[in-house]
Amino acid sequence: MKLLKRFKNAVGKARLNRAVQKVALSTAASEIGRDDWPRSLTDPTEFYLECVRFFYQKLPQDLRDHRRYFNSNNRGFGEDAFHVMWFLLYREFEFSRFLEIGVYRGQVLSLVSLLQQGDKRVEVVGISPFAPAGDSVSNYTKDVSYYEDTLENFRHFSLPLPTLARAYSTDEIARATIASRQWECIYIDGNHDYEVAKSDWNLCSMNLIRGGIIVLDDSGLDTSFRAPIFATAGHPGPTRVAAEIDRQQFREILQVGHNRVFQKI
Repeated sequence: MKLLKRFKNAVGKARLNRAVQKVALSTAASEIGRDDWPRSLTDPTEFYLECVRFFYQKLPQDLRDHRRYFNSNNRGFGEDAFHVMWFLLYREFEFSRFLEIGVYRGQVLSLVSLLQQGDKRVEVVGISPFAPAGDSVSNYTKDVSYYEDTLENFRHFSLPLPTLARAYSTDEIARATIASRQWECIYIDGNHDYEVAKSDWNLCSMNLIRGGIIVLDDSGLDTSFRAPIFATAGHPGPTRVAAEIDRQQFREILQVGHNRVFQKI
């Protein structure tokens, strides 16, 4: 049975890879500038496919190598297009204080560190239980030392080690970390259950600078985004949180797949 399962997984992965390559090489990738971002809100499916093409044809090689490293041996989740999203966001905002809720094994934290340019340094802080703690839609393997693995993945890319708070986002130490400063960019990718995701949004939105951005993961179910077979549109909890965001305080500026980006007015 295990052999059959591995065979089916391999066949499924090969099918997805063929679908990705078909999109990636279907046409020449266009440059994606700040003026193109509104199209991600009016036609998120086509914009997402543009990001896939951009990843394979225009994204810097070191960022593609980073994604491939985390995509191997189940080191990370996410999709190729998300590396393009972070590339676009950092190029536009060059944020210097970055917080991630829900680190897993450090893919996004290390990517933000890798995006640093010249002498500019980004303070990267992660909050995560670093344990196989799932939620109503997620399960994680139990044979990984998540905390040590995250640090090792930073060392692999010769990056300065991040500041990590080993806690659930609802724990007092985590809430104190969020409230300890005004962040420029926050990525909410922790527990996907509505109550926790809502609590994360409420606290994070209060501790974000004006003009700062929050990226809300897995929140695209009620948008017009139609995910190709190698992507997902998100989960109910974060999608409900996105629908309840006060648009007098935040405006949506970018959508890449199920990731939605909100800027504080």
